Amino acid sequence: MAYVTACDRMLIGGELVHGASGDFDESINPATEEVIGRSPQGTREDVDRAFAAADAAWPTWAALTPSQRGARMRAFGEALKARAEEILQVEVADTGNTVTPMRGDVGMAVESLDYYAGLGHELKGETIPATAENLHITLREPYGVVARIAPFNHPLMFAVARTAAALAAGNAVIVKPPETSPLSAMVLAEIAREALPPGVFNIVTGSGATVGDAIVRHPDIKRIAFIGSPQTGRAIQRAAAEVAVKHVTLELGGKNPLIAFPDMDPDVIAAAAVRGMNFTWQGQSCGSTSRLLLHEDIHDAVLSRVVERVAALKIGDPADPDTDMGPVNSRMQHDKVLSFFQTARGDGSRLMIGGKRPSGTRFERGFWVEPTVYADMKPGMRLWQEEVFGPILSVGRWRTVDEAVALANSTEYGLTGAVWTNDIRDALNVARRVRSGHLWINGCSSHFLGVPFGGMKNSGVGREEGIEEMFSYTEAKTINIMLG
Repeated sequence: MAYVTACDRMLIGGELVHGASGDFDESINPATEEVIGRSPQGTREDVDRAFAAADAAWPTWAALTPSQRGARMRAFGEALKARAEEILQVEVADTGNTVTPMRGDVGMAVESLDYYAGLGHELKGETIPATAENLHITLREPYGVVARIAPFNHPLMFAVARTAAALAAGNAVIVKPPETSPLSAMVLAEIAREALPPGVFNIVTGSGATVGDAIVRHPDIKRIAFIGSPQTGRAIQRAAAEVAVKHVTLELGGKNPLIAFPDMDPDVIAAAAVRGMNFTWQGQSCGSTSRLLLHEDIHDAVLSRVVERVAALKIGDPADPDTDMGPVNSRMQHDKVLSFFQTARGDGSRLMIGGKRPSGTRFERGFWVEPTVYADMKPGMRLWQEEVFGPILSVGRWRTVDEAVALANSTEYGLTGAVWTNDIRDALNVARRVRSGHLWINGCSSHFLGVPFGGMKNSGVGREEGIEEMFSYTEAKTINIMLG
């Protein structure tokens, strides 16, 4: 099979380069296990080269006016749109994500570039009336060189949309793409090379153990952002603290509740539950409402309708627009999901549908898992406590509002949550009591441009997607002008 992209180089200092080692990692199509491309096997030396390039570039970039930076960022977005179809085909093959919802990723990246390009003039300081005779002011200055470690579920979107705020603030960036799905970053390297000044946007591919660790431990990369698991997030915090005092923000997944009140239509809740589980991403979305908490009065009616909807999902070729669910991203992720099925046997939960690899010749190769629903879930069960990052929905029941809130808060996570009811008092009461950073009332899964997103508890620190994210890529400097 031909490679899905001809480029096999990363971007350092405005040049498309191979790694210092000369070695490559092969990329595997999750649907077929075929090799479809390769990416440079980055090293610590490559991270050092990227830092040197970014460090040389950021002062000139920061010296531009916000309008000038914004114009370059918008040009970057236009260049991305021009190659959107190519990026789509590469990412579908490289991630296993289905093509129809994946079409929105480039658009979201471009919208974020445009949003932050227009926010640059909001990088304002303050005047502080500390004394009557002097002038006390603050300025916002960029960190200089910052880094983004991107996850595999939205490789290009996170590489671009989650660096737009840093670029708008005047920083140069180093992006580490996901090691299991790096191929769209090869296309991104070509685009960024033409659209942005050399060294402002750098891409270093490779493993987290080598490239990720080198970024985190580089003493002069003071600002790092990561999306991934709590385990890796804690490792990043430890490693960063061993070499320097750093500003690290983390979005670390969730085991998110959808709480349904008895006044809701069971059909509406069933549709929301399946949509909120993000089966079209194979459940590989940190904001998925993977715990469905149903009031006992509607439990059975909703559960039966959820099972019907899940049974109707079409599993197959992720490049087919009619496909509802593709394979999970990698063999490691596949094995992790299967381990939850093994644990669930005999734990008192009730398997309603799925729970295995699909049957048939089509699914003999590839990292396939059936969409799955378990009922009678309790807080002590592994499937209630741990994030699967796979297509498993866990269903529990509640009787009182206090019980619903206690169940919602009974995990280490606190990223998102949803409350469904027609009573605004119940909705706001529960939304305020659930310990999650991002809540929907009568909604789920949607992100809104400019609305901050991030988690509480072990789901992370920091907020992205709003003006707070841009401010987080600056440091405040205080100047006291002594006039008295």
